[in-house]
Amino acid sequence: AGMASADITISGHAAAGIHSGLDTAGTSTAVAADGIYSNVGVDFTMTGATDNGISFSASLNIDAGEEIDTGDFEYDGDDGGKAGLGAVSMTGTFGTLTFDEQGIDNLYSDATSHDVSYATTVGPVALTVAHSVGAVSTDTDYAKATSFSASTTQSGMAFTLTGSETASGTSASLAMAYALNDTVSISAETDQVAGAESVQTIGASTTLNGVSVAISSANNSTWDVDLGYTVGGFALTYGVDETDGWTASATAALGGGATFQAGVDSEDSSYAGVSFAF
Repeated sequence: AGMASADITISGHAAAGIHSGLDTAGTSTAVAADGIYSNVGVDFTMTGATDNGISFSASLNIDAGEEIDTGDFEYDGDDGGKAGLGAVSMTGTFGTLTFDEQGIDNLYSDATSHDVSYATTVGPVALTVAHSVGAVSTDTDYAKATSFSASTTQSGMAFTLTGSETASGTSASLAMAYALNDTVSISAETDQVAGAESVQTIGASTTLNGVSVAISSANNSTWDVDLGYTVGGFALTYGVDETDGWTASATAALGGGATFQAGVDSEDSSYAGVSFAF
C-alpha cells in the first residue's frame, strides 16, 4: 500500500423558529412546552484515497441549540453543544465497509441500530449487510441485531428484500415497484414482523394537473392518502390516514441557502421557522 492524502470539506446548518405542542417521544403523551427554538451545527467531512485505489472518508459534527424534526412533528430537544463522530468508511473493488457505533440504521426498520455494515454489488443485485457488535450496550435487541437488504430492477420492476434478526425474532419484507408510465406508479409489499401476522399493502401514485397523489391500503385496515401541490413558490403537502390523523406543511426556498418551513397536524402541534445551509 502507498501513502494517502485527504481533503476536508466543511459545511454548516442553522435553524430558528417557533413550535407549539410538539411531541417529544413520538406519542401524544409527552409534549414539549411551547416556545422558540434555534440550533446551529458544523459538519466536517474528510475524504481521500490510497495509492492502491481504496477511498476512505470520516465525518465529525458539532451541534448546539434545540432542534425539532419537521418530518414527524417531534421536538428533538437540547443538543448541548455536543461533538459527535460520524461514520468512517472504506470503499474499493471489494465494496464499501462502514463503521459507526450505534449509528447505522437497521436495514429493515429503525427499531435497532448497527455498528458496522458492508455493501457490494453482485451482478444486477445490490446487497447490504449490517450488524451490531453489542459490546457497549445492555440492550438485548441491539446486541443481537443483524439486518440485510437486497435490491434489483428487472424489466422495469424494482424488487427490494429486507430482513432483520434480533432477540425478538426474524422479520422480513418484500416490496415491488413499477412505473406504468411517466405519471403513474404502483407498488406492493408483504411484511412479516417477528411474532405478528404478515401484512400486505398495495399503493399507487400519480400527478394530475400539478397535484401529486399517493394512496396505499393494507389488509390490516390501515390506509394513507398524501397530496402535494406547488403554488407561488410554496410546496404544500397534506396527508391523512385511517385514524383521521392528518398533517399539513408548507416549504419555500428563499434563496441563498435559506428555506421557510411550517406545519400543523391534527393533534394541535405546529411549527414555523427558517433553516439555513452554509
